[in-house]
Amino acid sequence: MFLAAGALDQARETAETFGLDWKIFFSQVISFIIVALVLRRFAYKPILAILEERRQRIAEGLLNAEKIKQQLAEAEQRHAEILAKANAQAQKMIDDARESAAHVAERKQQEAVVAAEQIIAKAREATAIEHEKTMTDLKRELGRLVVDTTAKVTGKVLTSEDQKRLQEEASRQIAS
Repeated sequence: MFLAAGALDQARETAETFGLDWKIFFSQVISFIIVALVLRRFAYKPILAILEERRQRIAEGLLNAEKIKQQLAEAEQRHAEILAKANAQAQKMIDDARESAAHVAERKQQEAVVAAEQIIAKAREATAIEHEKTMTDLKRELGRLVVDTTAKVTGKVLTSEDQKRLQEEASRQIAS
């Protein structure tokens, strides 16, 4: 008990030496707690909510980017299938033309070769037209997806000028 009283006296002397006023000290502690609670309620929680919302938007943007990559890969695969099919058909037509030309006289053989070359040219033209159409559709769709994704990620409404610029950039990147 004597030790506790001595420690209490020593604490009181230390407080007086440093000019500690217990009333002011407790009022400052209470003020600090009130300010901390107000900041927690009106500043810290809203900031955390905003940060969480941004994290979710970024995650959605990444998902959309993956979907765009997947769609582009599928479109490229379809394009390759169309080209392979057209090439197979063209090759089949060539083979048929050569086979029939072997059974016909020299003059008929020359006509069949000319016809086969015309068919190949038409098939290549059709393939080139289909390729251009597919690439145009891809560029348009990718531009739209880039604009949509950018609008979702940034959280603002894009002007028509911004949309056009983004679509042109996406088209240039696909073309290169």
